[in-house]
Amino acid sequence: MIKNYLEQLRIQRWDDHRYYHHSRINQSLHFISALSFLFAYVWLFIDPVVSGLVGWLVSMTSRQAGHFFFEPHGYDHINQATHEHKEEIKVGYNLQRKVVLMSIWALSPLVLFVDPTLFGLFTPWASATDFMRQVAKIWLVVGGGGLLFRTVHLFFIRDVETGLVWMTKILTDPFHDLMLYRNAPLALMRGELMDPGLHLNPEHTLGFIDEPTLEEQHA
Repeated sequence: MIKNYLEQLRIQRWDDHRYYHHSRINQSLHFISALSFLFAYVWLFIDPVVSGLVGWLVSMTSRQAGHFFFEPHGYDHINQATHEHKEEIKVGYNLQRKVVLMSIWALSPLVLFVDPTLFGLFTPWASATDFMRQVAKIWLVVGGGGLLFRTVHLFFIRDVETGLVWMTKILTDPFHDLMLYRNAPLALMRGELMDPGLHLNPEHTLGFIDEPTLEEQHA
């Protein structure tokens, strides 16, 4: 059971990398995101407010900017898949779902202007510092809620294991991305805008090319 769980985790990670991380800019931004997320993880036990601010303002914005603005959205010749196909089979948040999540995040501070107490949960903010600390708390809830919502959603549209594996992947992505994309900034400085994808080429395979994707496993 544990072996199968780890295998599913590896496949989800591999599908995510090969389908959605072709741009060296995107990879470099993921490296920055990973570093800041690890900082946020540590500060979660020191000052959750700082963790929430760093997690959203640095980690999430850099991460999603790479996907929205720098990752190619056309036909994927390396994997021989259309962008629409990849979006359809995406296990986690595809671009459409990310738009919804990021919109909720961006608009959530407005509730403190409508109700400074947030239905009695907060003391009304009296300064910019108070406001930002309360916003950070809301953002922590938005982040945790987004993670739990998609996890439970996957329980119903896939199965419990897929949902739990995806949640594990998301929580451990900073550690994985740090190692996976550590060389991306250097490649970018050399003028390499796109990952050549040699590790996806059958002539340079690392043993992944013939392994089934999650879509094929659920076919």
